[in-house]
Amino acid sequence: MRALIIIDVQKDFLANGFLVVPEGEKVIPVINNINHHFDVVVATKDWHPASHKSFACNHHEREVGEIVEVNDLPQILWPAHCVSNSDGAKFPEDLNTKVIEKVFEKGTKEDVDDYSGFFDNGKLNDTGLHDYLQSKGVKEVYVAGIALDFCVKYTALDAKALGYKTFMIEDASKGINFRPNDVQNAIIDMKVSGIRVIHSRELEKVFSGDY
Repeated sequence: MRALIIIDVQKDFLANGFLVVPEGEKVIPVINNINHHFDVVVATKDWHPASHKSFACNHHEREVGEIVEVNDLPQILWPAHCVSNSDGAKFPEDLNTKVIEKVFEKGTKEDVDDYSGFFDNGKLNDTGLHDYLQSKGVKEVYVAGIALDFCVKYTALDAKALGYKTFMIEDASKGINFRPNDVQNAIIDMKVSGIRVIHSRELEKVFSGDY
């Protein structure tokens, strides 16, 4: 069984959102075009309380982009984004959500961030995604969405560590490039970890074993 995990394709990460990922909207037609290939399609959402410690506005005299320590973990400070039940936390209207079986919310605890769709950054809590995929008999996961150099990367790394055969669909993912070369380095990190980085046009070859 193969699963597509759609990571954080939410309004706040797209044009006019609070944390815009360059060209983020370009992942939508690619994801819509490939979702029929998979036995299971799930998605994640950032779903933060307004008091979340990853928001720069919740730290006195701190700016977006600064790195602080929260619960002994380094934390990049972001603009407030994807606040639970806000319009920015919604999926965009042009994303085909009818195929999504289940949505997993992450970043719900104010004192720890969740980049991965599986666990928080301290690996203390899980989202239930792994149990769900196991219940469906999934052996292969294909990760796509936003942002390639953060949540896509860490979801893929955790999937690999959990024993799934893991792929990252590069043209269905876009990165922030918070620091120069973050996207390039994320791709290298994934490849070194045994994750296969592919283009959506290669899916048929991958499925047939020719790739």
